[in-house]
Amino acid sequence: MAEPIVSLKDVVVSYREDIALRGVSLNINEGEMMGIAGPNGSGKTTILTVVNGLGRLEYGEANVLGYQMKAGRRGRSFRLNSRIAQMRKMIGYVPQGALIDPRVPVNVREAVMIGRYGLIGLFRYPAKTDWEKVDRLLEMVDMSHLSDRPFGHLSGGEQERVAIARALAQEPRILLLDEPTTGLDWRSRVEILNIIEQVHKERKLTTLLVTHDPQDTFNICDRVVLLKNGLIAALGPPKEVLSEGNLKAVYGDRQSETSRRS
Repeated sequence: MAEPIVSLKDVVVSYREDIALRGVSLNINEGEMMGIAGPNGSGKTTILTVVNGLGRLEYGEANVLGYQMKAGRRGRSFRLNSRIAQMRKMIGYVPQGALIDPRVPVNVREAVMIGRYGLIGLFRYPAKTDWEKVDRLLEMVDMSHLSDRPFGHLSGGEQERVAIARALAQEPRILLLDEPTTGLDWRSRVEILNIIEQVHKERKLTTLLVTHDPQDTFNICDRVVLLKNGLIAALGPPKEVLSEGNLKAVYGDRQSETSRRS
């Protein structure tokens, strides 16, 4: 049996006096799409931070793409930092909100090219092949017709498409998405989820999708981990994990009522 591409073992992460993860153990297989759901403050984003090599572990260990991170070891040596930097080149990250300050005078095509600089180097100019890859990504996320538009003039859904294309520009093996549908209307939300499913399959990625609405994960995720107060409340196929009883236990009656109407 193949080793998981992401493995967290008894991971504890805290921010000053607040404990974000409380001994979380989680294995994610290569090619899997894992949904990460839970209320605010449950530790969803912290899992992405750990996988992305930026979380300081108080206890436990994480293994991502064969790179091991242990409690107390982060930052001890240049060699360790350089290894984590190499790992992060294989991870595409789409954070919450706009990826680029809308006041920055860059167009859509240039915004996506930013994702290539981890491969081509900060002080080197993109080659023709780099621009061709950017153009193919814009076509994939249906943004070719807006390639020359200033990034700051885009709608929220359009900005999210650009953010996904930028993350894919570095040719990652793992794609991390932190609440990519937040603030979007119903139509844009459905379109973004369809794009995520498409790129996951076509690029054969391992994808971690954090969502504020667990219903987003029903149709596209292989498994879902449901978090509450930094602990795993449930883990498994979406239809099993996102039962009325589990949702009520984690979110309260309001989320349970929402699930029945969805």
